[in-house]
Amino acid sequence: QQQQQQQQQQPYQQTNPASSFLVPLSECEFTFSAILEELARDPFAPLPQSRHNRATGTALAVASTLLSLGCPSGHPARACLFVGGPCTEGPGNIVPKALENATRSHKDIAQDKAPLFTKAKKKYDAIATQLCANGHSLDVFACALDQVGLAEMKGCAQKTGGAVVLAESFSHVVFKKSFVKLYGSQNKPEPSPESVSSSSDEVTPLKVHSNGIFEVITSRDVKVAGCVGPCAALDTARRHLGNVADVSIGYGGTTAWKMCALTRNTTLAVFFEVAKEKPDGASGGGYGQNPYGQQQQYQSAPQFFLQFHCTSTLPTGETRLRVITTTRRWTSGQNIPEISMAFDQEAAAVLIARQLTWKMEQDDEMDGPAATRWLDRKLIGACQRFGEYRKEDPHSFQLAPQFSLFPQFMFNLRRSQFVQVFNNSPDETAYFRVVLWRENVLNSLVMIQPTLTAYSFNGPPEPVLLDVCSVAPDRILLLDAYFSVVVFHGSTIAQWRKAKYQEQEEHKAFAELLKMPQEDANYILNQRFPVPRLVDCDQNGSQARFLLAKLNPSATHNSQGSPYGHAGGSDVIFTDDVSLQVFMEHLKRLSVSA
Repeated sequence: QQQQQQQQQQPYQQTNPASSFLVPLSECEFTFSAILEELARDPFAPLPQSRHNRATGTALAVASTLLSLGCPSGHPARACLFVGGPCTEGPGNIVPKALENATRSHKDIAQDKAPLFTKAKKKYDAIATQLCANGHSLDVFACALDQVGLAEMKGCAQKTGGAVVLAESFSHVVFKKSFVKLYGSQNKPEPSPESVSSSSDEVTPLKVHSNGIFEVITSRDVKVAGCVGPCAALDTARRHLGNVADVSIGYGGTTAWKMCALTRNTTLAVFFEVAKEKPDGASGGGYGQNPYGQQQQYQSAPQFFLQFHCTSTLPTGETRLRVITTTRRWTSGQNIPEISMAFDQEAAAVLIARQLTWKMEQDDEMDGPAATRWLDRKLIGACQRFGEYRKEDPHSFQLAPQFSLFPQFMFNLRRSQFVQVFNNSPDETAYFRVVLWRENVLNSLVMIQPTLTAYSFNGPPEPVLLDVCSVAPDRILLLDAYFSVVVFHGSTIAQWRKAKYQEQEEHKAFAELLKMPQEDANYILNQRFPVPRLVDCDQNGSQARFLLAKLNPSATHNSQGSPYGHAGGSDVIFTDDVSLQVFMEHLKRLSVSA
């Protein structure tokens, strides 16, 4: 019987060269477990004043080649990269071995003082192309205090739909929970919020789909400009030449994209362009203005159609096709009320964020100040077009309810880590943008404008303004900034907790008050991927900066009544940034100007 099995395996090994390296888990589970258990630190210490030897680029190239041999095109496969430092050897290295050479920064990349950046990026982009061609994805677990080169290898994970986790070390809870969430049981049912305790450590599996193809079919008077998201453009043979816009946004030049891996939260942003020429056989038509006041020809057809096809393979092996068809009516650019009724300010804010981050990566001159000016021009143009006002009268300016929150979203986007790269490394910026490009509107909006919830004895938990005035000594605040969750205790609450009032029988209400934000924070951690960082801090403490950095600076050290206090025991923020109130005043003044 063993001889028969050997004879059956020999043809497979002869026809598949990768069989010497890739075998089913059932055949190597014991050996694989033994290798993991015996893993130890590298006994060979680096030379003095030198970094460790790492050949990350070569390792990825070997893994991609082995997957292409062992799992031909169309067979889903994932490669995992666990990296704890920068690549210093071979192709893909981002920094020399000598510690006297600092790792590149945003300033070095902008000033072309990072000689290894472009070459390494080309190497990783070539690996990404090979992975996408075979339908394979790459998951990157970067766990180190130093930069590991995520900015260069971002395309490998982004184009293949792989996961990216950034943590301080492999022993950090962010890595541990994220890894379990990604590679946990894919057939495990998703628990409902009512059936799961908020304090439970149970995480929900992602249920990753694979081998996806996303295709857009439009009417002939609408063209596809491109797609921004965790995908890769398919070759030009798949595109409909007549429906491709001349100017691309994101991955353009096609109407079909490859998604090697996708989850229930994967979201793609598709940008369209209205065809300027009248389709053949159409009669009538005329000229009008688009929502930005530009003169263009609109079509005589009463409506247009959009159809989205998404094909993917489930973890069970089942292939599923989902088709969404929608239609919209054409209207004149002067019909402001009808256009306003269909405006989704939350989705518009996320679309603007994705388009802006794409422009910042493609255009070397689109730095933080230039991106801020681009945002301001977009916002002022929208306010001039859709606002109601009398010229040269800022007090008369007002926006319809469909636009009322849009300026606030743009204000927080200007201050976010997606636009302002100061105090962030290139790896951190790349990580933030990778997650922004894949998440749904709700999660992306939390990244742009975090949510703030207050807990006090005055009533049940309630959402409060993302403003420094929301800080109070007798209040607990829960900040959800997506990448971090902050539990902030007011000064009075912190003093009571340190005095251990919550352990006394007569102060059960205080114990319950301390417990509620912790339970809500744990629920967020257990449901989100990648798992955010949990920060538990007190007012006037060192880690309170994680909250204050996200709040609107309505009270600063330059405000009246300083130094350095505020009515009601609220905090002040030491910054020269303008507040939302000042921002809105300038916006109204510029919008009503002739």
